[in-house]
Amino acid sequence: MQVNGFFHKKRFITVLSAFVLFTGYTIWSFAHLSFMKKVPVTERTAEKNHARGSIVDRNGKPLAVQTTFYTLSVTSKNVPSPEQFVKDIAAIIDIDEKAAVEKIENTKESPSTVLKKRITQDEHNALTDMFAEKNYRSFWRMDKVPGRIYPENALASQLIGYMGTEGNGLSGIELSQNALLSSNKETDGKTEGTDEEKLRSTQNVYLTIDSSLQYKLEQIAAQAMNEHQAESVMLIASYARTGEILSYISLPSANLNDYTSYPAEYRIDRPAVTVYEPGSVFKIFSVAAFLENGSITPDDSFKCDGIYSRKTSGGERISIKCLSSHGYVTAKDALKYSCNDALAQMSETINTDTFLKYLHKFGFGEKTGVELPSETKGILKDQNDRLWSGRSKPTISIGQEVSVSALQVVQAATVIANRGIKVPLTFIHRITDAEGTTTYTHETAPGERVISESTARYILECMETTARSGTGTKASLKDISIGVKTGTAQMTDLSTGKYSTTDFIPNCIAVFPVENPEIVLYIVIEKPKGETYAGRIVAPVIAQAADEIIDYLGMDRDQAPSFEHSGYVTIEGSSPIQVEASVPDFTGRPKRDLLSLLKSGTIKFEIHGEGWVVRQNPPAGSPVTKDMTIELYLEH
Repeated sequence: MQVNGFFHKKRFITVLSAFVLFTGYTIWSFAHLSFMKKVPVTERTAEKNHARGSIVDRNGKPLAVQTTFYTLSVTSKNVPSPEQFVKDIAAIIDIDEKAAVEKIENTKESPSTVLKKRITQDEHNALTDMFAEKNYRSFWRMDKVPGRIYPENALASQLIGYMGTEGNGLSGIELSQNALLSSNKETDGKTEGTDEEKLRSTQNVYLTIDSSLQYKLEQIAAQAMNEHQAESVMLIASYARTGEILSYISLPSANLNDYTSYPAEYRIDRPAVTVYEPGSVFKIFSVAAFLENGSITPDDSFKCDGIYSRKTSGGERISIKCLSSHGYVTAKDALKYSCNDALAQMSETINTDTFLKYLHKFGFGEKTGVELPSETKGILKDQNDRLWSGRSKPTISIGQEVSVSALQVVQAATVIANRGIKVPLTFIHRITDAEGTTTYTHETAPGERVISESTARYILECMETTARSGTGTKASLKDISIGVKTGTAQMTDLSTGKYSTTDFIPNCIAVFPVENPEIVLYIVIEKPKGETYAGRIVAPVIAQAADEIIDYLGMDRDQAPSFEHSGYVTIEGSSPIQVEASVPDFTGRPKRDLLSLLKSGTIKFEIHGEGWVVRQNPPAGSPVTKDMTIELYLEH
């Protein structure tokens, strides 16, 4: 039967067949998709390599460790109720509700709008649970991004540095050692391997600093900064013979876990990038150059009448004031009293190029080469400089017309402390792979001899005299020898181009013990209010910091008292420990002194940690009983 010319039998069968085939294909496709493994579309992993090694202190204490953060984004036009959605997420994460709502409303045409970065794993889990409960689907996404946790917050923050959201270091060791810390398995610019393989290819960096000592010295530096209402404080402590830096402080500093919220001045790595005139601290290097060149001898005298004044052959009048009229002084006296007049006279005895050559050998005008980005060379001009004048050489000799970094001063001081040989500074103690195998250990490189051992010894004697009876007496220690040189440098007034009458940089360099130097210590306080004289405000901080270092490292003190307990036990020096009727005081004893006690048959000893004894149980003086246990807790 045929209704009309269109619906004839053959055409009807063709249409029906096509319909059946289409319906069958649709049903098959739906069934296929239903049974496929579901792929989440609301969360993705960034394609960047997440693997990154850790930064730890010399003892392995974590300072920067790998973690994962998340970034929450939305497709704004698909958010059903921006106010309610933001209110729901604000109950879980810290977010400005008003700003977030406005952001969603103003980005309706954007395919993706970021609402929050650095979401933690716990916050991520809570958010996804809430999204499921509220049936929020399709319009939100959380992306994994490489992250860093800094367990010690602001401790040594400028040294450790900061890792950005893209997984690369932006400052400090995070930047300078980025290639070591991140996976380096790359081919044609594309990172290869699984996440596990990438993690195995990263390296861990052990810094030279000791975080416990760093914390103690940061407290001292912060106290000085607050007490003198200073703009900043720098403090560096270094091993004299190896160049390994034990403590590196730049205040103010930023909490690395919230780094970007701090102003720029909190992020400045001052000891590496800031230059300043060091003032009288520089005199020890000038005198060393004069002596080494043979221009002067320790017995030569120079008359100080309170002002250095002379007229050059070109008619230029030079005048440099001194703190006082010191009369006839030797080089040792000149350093002891910080005599400008005598130093300027000494500078006349040496050829200018020769003088500058020695200063370059000390490391001034050159980068130290430490493992930090953007290190400054400082400024050490020569006779070809357009600002060179007839007063430049005598002025440089007293620490003006020369700009240095704190790192340069410390490295130059290693020459004095290390018998005339310069020791390169370093922040890297060792490097290990992911399995803990050491791939690099710092070994002190043979340094350049800058001055003779006898010259270095004489400068140390001068510095010790300065600490005992000169401008650095407030840095003197009662039971260990220390050599110091203080300096109070005027800062330049940027508005006038002349020296400021109110802004100063007091600083002090120290080496101890003098007879066998182990530590170089340097402190700089910028723009203190009120008292500005280095001998009064910086030298005491040197003494306080040196005391902390000596105790922490367990260095021998010449006048350290012996320990006596109930008449039965006497501990003095390195004499063997005897346990008789009462428990002795083990405080301060190194682990090697305790090993013989482990063989005791009647008393059990439990030793926890490494280094020196800092705590014991039971306390000293307790009666010794049969089968008792004595616990000893050691720290470095």
